[in-house]
Amino acid sequence: MPMNPFFFFFLSDDEQQLVTNTEWILTKRRVIDKVDALLGAVSVLQQAVIAQEKKWLPDAVVNGSPKIAKGENYLGLPYLLLDYPRCFNSDDIFAVRSMFWWGNFFSITLHLSGKYKTMFQQNIIENIAAVKQDVFICVHESQWQHHFEADNYIGIQKLPADELRKLMIEKPFIKLAIKFPLQLWNDIPLLLDKAFAEIITMLKD
Repeated sequence: MPMNPFFFFFLSDDEQQLVTNTEWILTKRRVIDKVDALLGAVSVLQQAVIAQEKKWLPDAVVNGSPKIAKGENYLGLPYLLLDYPRCFNSDDIFAVRSMFWWGNFFSITLHLSGKYKTMFQQNIIENIAAVKQDVFICVHESQWQHHFEADNYIGIQKLPADELRKLMIEKPFIKLAIKFPLQLWNDIPLLLDKAFAEIITMLKD
């Protein structure tokens, strides 16, 4: 008997169950809406931190505004991003990105390149040990990956101090990230706020 030419469009039992169930997709939308509101509240806290530190921060950092973006397909899964501060030029980047990635984590990442990397890398080298969070540094060639697999991020505690310093100096960008499990959902706004304050303090002389 010849194979049905539409075989590849057939649904598995699990897929058939989901496609006939509207509640799961409505629940997903409610969760996304709550994350959007959560990141909006976090952005208010972050703006208060920047306002307190504006005397020594670059004008482009102080004068920027928060931006929340969302998508459906970072490695196949939905995500939301809060960028603040957000200075993205072709060669010069100063950004702090708070991220929700469905099924994985919340994270907050400091991303510097170009003149901003030059401006702050020595302060980071001197201050990073004082950060009270588990900090990860990007070791990937691309600066646009966000997952925490071993080819992208490694915990700084796993690196000797001289290797960490060399990595920050020699790579064309610095990305330092802190992640939080989704099980800490109710504490996420305060955790992101605390981590943001530590990141900004790490940049100071």
